[in-house]
Amino acid sequence: MPVGYLVTVALAAIGTLFALAPVPWSRPLGHVSYFFGLAANELPFAAFWWLVLLPTALAFGEGDIRSPGAWAVVALAALTTPGLAVIAHRALGERDRIERAMADGLGAGWRAAIDADLAEGLRRRLPLARILFLPIFRRRWDVRRVANLAYGDAGRRNLLDLYHHRSRPQGAPVLIHLHGGHYRQGRKNTQSLPLLHHLAGRGWVTVSANYRLQPKAQHPDHLIDLKKIIAWVREHAHEYGADPATLFVTGSSAGGHNAALAALTQNDPAFQPGFEDADTSVTGAICLGTYYGPISDDPTSSPLARITPGAPPFLLVHGDLDPLVPVADVRQAAERLRRTSSNAVVHAELRHGNHAFDLYHSVRFEAVVDAIEAFTAWVRSRERTAPEAGQACAPVEQKTTWSAGASAKGQDD
Repeated sequence: MPVGYLVTVALAAIGTLFALAPVPWSRPLGHVSYFFGLAANELPFAAFWWLVLLPTALAFGEGDIRSPGAWAVVALAALTTPGLAVIAHRALGERDRIERAMADGLGAGWRAAIDADLAEGLRRRLPLARILFLPIFRRRWDVRRVANLAYGDAGRRNLLDLYHHRSRPQGAPVLIHLHGGHYRQGRKNTQSLPLLHHLAGRGWVTVSANYRLQPKAQHPDHLIDLKKIIAWVREHAHEYGADPATLFVTGSSAGGHNAALAALTQNDPAFQPGFEDADTSVTGAICLGTYYGPISDDPTSSPLARITPGAPPFLLVHGDLDPLVPVADVRQAAERLRRTSSNAVVHAELRHGNHAFDLYHSVRFEAVVDAIEAFTAWVRSRERTAPEAGQACAPVEQKTTWSAGASAKGQDD
């Protein structure tokens, strides 16, 4: 029995099984199902190349397929292959589903409303070479990372990384991203890196930041940290070519919760102790796999308790198989935003999407990256005309949701 061949094929088979039939998080094997299923769900091509096809070819090439047990492993590889094909097929339809959600939230002619200079270069096709062959390699040669810039006095929990194009264009818009981890764990430079690098390669300045975590920190400490990041960006980001007049906040899971709170409490002095006069307004918010409920005994720690008609544009992206945050809760959050806000609200559901769908250059997340860039271009176009028109950045009539003290020194990378 070729043990190495058995192990690799078994990993692919287990991941494929849990991607196709996930076990609920609360049940036995729920955690195992989540982690194995996530990898196969987002990287079906890599699973096929590296865990099925290549090991099978090597096993035959070395003459290891001689025993009944070895042939059983070949049969397992053969059974796994169509399962991976189903997973890939699901993901390939994501782009059209997201496009329908965008039209639902922004109006049928939303792409035509984007200014020509912002529409130029928006991707309409997936980067298949990167998806197929370099899904885990998340950096770009044309993007520079300036690491470990301090935005507060909480040590490593108050550090951020800044990304910009090596040509350092001027007047760049800014996107700030916060990691997930239930407010208890996690760190910058781990999540949504394909998004941060793509936008930086397109002339943006992007930021990924740490923030204080529980149990040492409690609400609203996390929110105060994000406000400090926004204030830092407004004070220092011009040194890297940014124009922070255009500033979006985004986050994964708990980071999305924090981004939503920041977007709904702009310039609120209660969350800006010692820097009450700093401008912490944002252009829009993008929430990825986000929980929208309270995180403490205080019900106002929920973004839903902070919604006002002046809420900025929101893009909510969520997997319909998320085992940690039920998609039904996100649908309710989207509807509450839409009922109250005078600005655009887009809710895009990812078919068979898992919780941490933003880790890799996957078919699914690359479609989300393109949607985020297009959404921000639409919002920026509306912002340009809003002062002249004297109106908010509002969409056409919306329909139902589609289911488908700081240092400026850092380390260069």
